[in-house]
Amino acid sequence: MDAILSTTGQITLPKSLRDRLHLNAGDRVGFRIDADGTVRIIPKTRSVRDLKGCLPRPESPVSLEDMDRAIAAGAADSG
Repeated sequence: MDAILSTTGQITLPKSLRDRLHLNAGDRVGFRIDADGTVRIIPKTRSVRDLKGCLPRPESPVSLEDMDRAIAAGAADSG
């Protein structure tokens, strides 16, 4: 699937892609660039439930205490 970049930097997403992502005029999308240079388009119209499974599971279970320590460390780092 291809798209053309306009002189103003805009891209029109092909209809088949808009349909597949359930995008309509005015919807917002995000862009993520992976380490290998792949660009991903993320619809910002999803509910939280639609995002289930998008993050990998940890290799081993994480205890509540470990989570609390990580949160505290992150809060301390943010100043």
